[in-house]
Amino acid sequence: MRMSGLRSCSAAVLAAVLVAGLLSPAARADDQILDPLPTPTVSGLGLELKEIAQLPRSEPVPPPTDSRLKRWNRVNHLGEVPGRPGRLYVPDLNGKLYFLQDGRQHVYLDVGAAVGPDFFTHRGLGSGFGFVAFHPRFAENGRFYTVHTEAFGALTSKIPDLAYPETQAAQGVLTEWTAKDPAADAFDGARREVLRLGFEGTLHGIQEIGFNPYARAFDEDRDLLYLAVGDGGVGTKNSVPQDLAWPQGKLLRIDPRGTGSANGEYGIPRTNPFVGKAGALGEVYASGLRDPYRFSWNPAGWRHRMFLGHIGEKVVESVYEVTPGANFGWSEREGPFSYRRGDPSCGVFPLPSDDAKYGYSYPVAAFDHNRLPSARPCADSGTALIGGFVYRGHRLDGLQGKYVFGEGVGGKVLYTDVREMRRGGPLPKVSELMLYDEKGERVTMPEIAGNARVDLRFGQDRAGELYLLAKANGKIWKVTGTRWFADCRAGFTRVSHAMSEKDWAPVTPAKWRFPGREVVLAEAGEARPGPRRPFEYAVLRKGPEFGSVRIDAEVRLDTPVEITNRDVVLVFGYQSDTRFYYAHLSTDNRIYPHNGIFAVNDADRLRIDDQWDGPRSVGALPAITDARWHDVRVEHCADTGEIAVYVDGSDAPLMTAVDRTFTSGRVGFGSFDNVGRVRDLTVTGERR
Repeated sequence: MRMSGLRSCSAAVLAAVLVAGLLSPAARADDQILDPLPTPTVSGLGLELKEIAQLPRSEPVPPPTDSRLKRWNRVNHLGEVPGRPGRLYVPDLNGKLYFLQDGRQHVYLDVGAAVGPDFFTHRGLGSGFGFVAFHPRFAENGRFYTVHTEAFGALTSKIPDLAYPETQAAQGVLTEWTAKDPAADAFDGARREVLRLGFEGTLHGIQEIGFNPYARAFDEDRDLLYLAVGDGGVGTKNSVPQDLAWPQGKLLRIDPRGTGSANGEYGIPRTNPFVGKAGALGEVYASGLRDPYRFSWNPAGWRHRMFLGHIGEKVVESVYEVTPGANFGWSEREGPFSYRRGDPSCGVFPLPSDDAKYGYSYPVAAFDHNRLPSARPCADSGTALIGGFVYRGHRLDGLQGKYVFGEGVGGKVLYTDVREMRRGGPLPKVSELMLYDEKGERVTMPEIAGNARVDLRFGQDRAGELYLLAKANGKIWKVTGTRWFADCRAGFTRVSHAMSEKDWAPVTPAKWRFPGREVVLAEAGEARPGPRRPFEYAVLRKGPEFGSVRIDAEVRLDTPVEITNRDVVLVFGYQSDTRFYYAHLSTDNRIYPHNGIFAVNDADRLRIDDQWDGPRSVGALPAITDARWHDVRVEHCADTGEIAVYVDGSDAPLMTAVDRTFTSGRVGFGSFDNVGRVRDLTVTGERR
C-alpha cells in the first residue's frame, strides 16, 4: 500500500499552497486576489461505499419556490444514539427524526408536527428541523436537544431571548426533550424551550449543536452544549458577527441544565471567555462567523482539538480550529483575506500591513471557489464547505489522522492531514478522494445521487466509521473500505537496459540518437497525415507486448525553457501508429492538447483524464517546467482501465483516467514538436 504520500507533502507543494496575500510584501491592498487558493488535487485514494438506506420522500410546506429546497428529502446528518450500539439517527430538515437499525428505519419524533403551524421550512437552505444532539448519557437521562426554525405567528407573538434585529424574518429555537424510556422506538416524554434567537434573514440560522463527546468527569466541557449560530445572512452589510453583544455570527456554549441565563432556562459556563466582560454576551465562545455549518472534535490527542467547517461568501471555504475567544474575522475577513462589505467585485484582497493587531484566527485548511470567468462577480458560485470528522476508526487504511470533509453542492469528498492543520501555519494540501461502489466501479457522487446538485453531508458512528448522505435522493452510504487507484498487479515480466538503437522503432529514425545510457529525440517532429497525434515517437520493441503495465523512467525536455508549450510524451497500450494511449507531460496546463492523458483511436487524440476542467480551460498542474531530469511513472490496469501518472516521486498521481479502449500494447517515448530524452527506463507488466 502507498502510505507515504498521505504522510508528507514536498516543500514545493507546501510553498504553492501558501496564501499569496499573506506572504507577498509587494501585494497592494487595492489589488483584488483573483485566484487565491489552489484547487484540491486528486489523492489516488478511494473510498468504497455501501448503500445502507434511502429515507422517505419529504418536502417543505408550503411548497418552496427555491429549487434548491426541492430535494428527495433534506437529510443533513447521521450519528449514533448513545447507549444503544447500532442505533443510528438521521434528522430531515423537513421535520422528522429517523432511527435506523439492522436495516430498518422508522420515525422517532416528528419535530415539525410537534412545533405546529409556526414551523418554518420552505425558505432558506437551513430552515426547518436543523439538527439534533443527544446528551452523552442519553441512555440514563433520556435527554436530547433540537434546533428548528419558526416564523409566521411566532414573529409577533414570541420574543427572542438575546439581542435580535428590529425586523425579523425567522427565529431559531433550541428545545430540550426528555424521553420517558430512552430505549423506546418512538419518543414519549416532555419538552421545554431553552433558547430562542431572532434573525433578520432566513439564511444562516442556528446550524449544528453538539456536546464534546470526549469530555470526561471534571473536564471543563462536561455536559456543555455548543451552538453554531450563523449571521442570519446579513454579514455582507453590517458588522454584527464582530459585535460581542449579539449572538448572531457566533459559536455559543451553554449549560442546558443551568439557570443563570437571562431567561432562566440555561446556565452560562463561568469558564466561557467573555463572562464578565462589559458589552459582551457570556454565552459567546468564539466570534466572527458567517455560516458555521458543522463542527467536530479530534478523537486523538490529549486536548481533542475542535474543528469547524465554515461556508464562505463568494470566494473562500474554510476550516477553523476553535479556541476560546477566537475571532474568525467575518465580516472583515473571508478566510485568510480581507473582505470589503459593499465592494462590487465581491472579491477578496490582501491583508493590511497592520493585520496582527486585530488578532484574527485564520483557517487551518481552505479552498476557493474557482469561479467561471463568465460568471457575474457576485453570483452564487454553488460552492459550500461541509465540515466532517478526523478519522480514527479501524476500517479505512490510509485515512488515519485525516480530516475528511467535502464540497457539498457538487459532492466532492476531500481530506487533509490533521498534523498539518496548524493555527498560524501554512495552509495544508487539500486532496480529493475517489469513490467506488459495491461492484468496485469508480463512481462520483452526482452519479450515485442521481443529480448534479448532490447536497452532500457526512455522518459518523460511535466507532468512528464514516457515512455519506445526499439530499438529492435521500440515500445513505457507509464507507466500508479504501483502495488505491490503479493498484493492480502489473505482472512480473520486466524489461530494462533498453537504450540501444536495436531496442527501438522510431517514426523517423534520422531524428534520434542512441549515445548509450539515453535515448535522445534530437530533432523536432513534424505533423503527419492521419489523425492528430504526437508527431515523433519511438516504440520500444525489446520485450513483449504488455497488458497491465508499469513504466518507470527519467525524462528531460531539451527545448529551451523560454519556449512555451514544451512537451514530451510517454506512449503505452501501443497497437499501431493510429491506436495507442499517451501521457502528455507539458509546461502548459491551460489548453486542451497539453498536460493530460490521451487516446488515439483511428481519430484525433481524445483527452480522457479526470483533471481537465473544460469550462475553466485548466488541467493538472504542469508536469515539467524546466530542463532538469524528472522521474515519471505511468501505471495502466488493463482490466479496470485505470491509468495513473506520477511525477517526481509523489505518491499522489498528477493525472488519472479510466478508459478500456486498449487492453494491451507496447510502450514508447516522444514529443509533438519538441526535443527531449529518456533514461533509466524500466517496464514491468503482464505479458500478452
